[in-house]
Amino acid sequence: MIKQHIEEEINNQIQEEFQSAYTYLAMSAWFEDKNLSGFASWLKAQWQEEIEHAMKFYNHLIQRDGRPILQDIKKPKVQFDSPRKAFELALEQEQHITKCIHKMYKLARDEDDYPLESLLLWFIDEQVEEEEMVKDIIDKLNLVGEDGSGLYMLDRDMGERQAQNGKGTE
Repeated sequence: MIKQHIEEEINNQIQEEFQSAYTYLAMSAWFEDKNLSGFASWLKAQWQEEIEHAMKFYNHLIQRDGRPILQDIKKPKVQFDSPRKAFELALEQEQHITKCIHKMYKLARDEDDYPLESLLLWFIDEQVEEEEMVKDIIDKLNLVGEDGSGLYMLDRDMGERQAQNGKGTE
């Protein structure tokens, strides 16, 4: 049986992951409105990935006789000053998730919760990848600028990432 305070932390992380997903979906809609469908597609794939992350925690609770308790999700920011500003927010979001994962990992270690610790090792590696990906996009936006042919080409490249069903979850 999972300890109550660990169950609460996992439920909090489920909310964080769903909040991230909701943020990415809002960003995708903003990019669609700007006719930047490649960025929108990339963000839809990211939305789906965040849902999968939440479900990893959800399933972990179920497997350990815990009870997932879904929490409120706040309305995300829906307007951005520029593509770069949107991805700067994405980076902040990923850095926040990294801090949450690290905090939970410390708790798992302190409480000798080996199953949770094992799960979180995957998330620790995943967060390194997530932050690196978003930083790379910001670097590219800084390089090409935020209008004209450079942005067009970057948008095209971003569209190459598809959600797992291959259709951008459309």
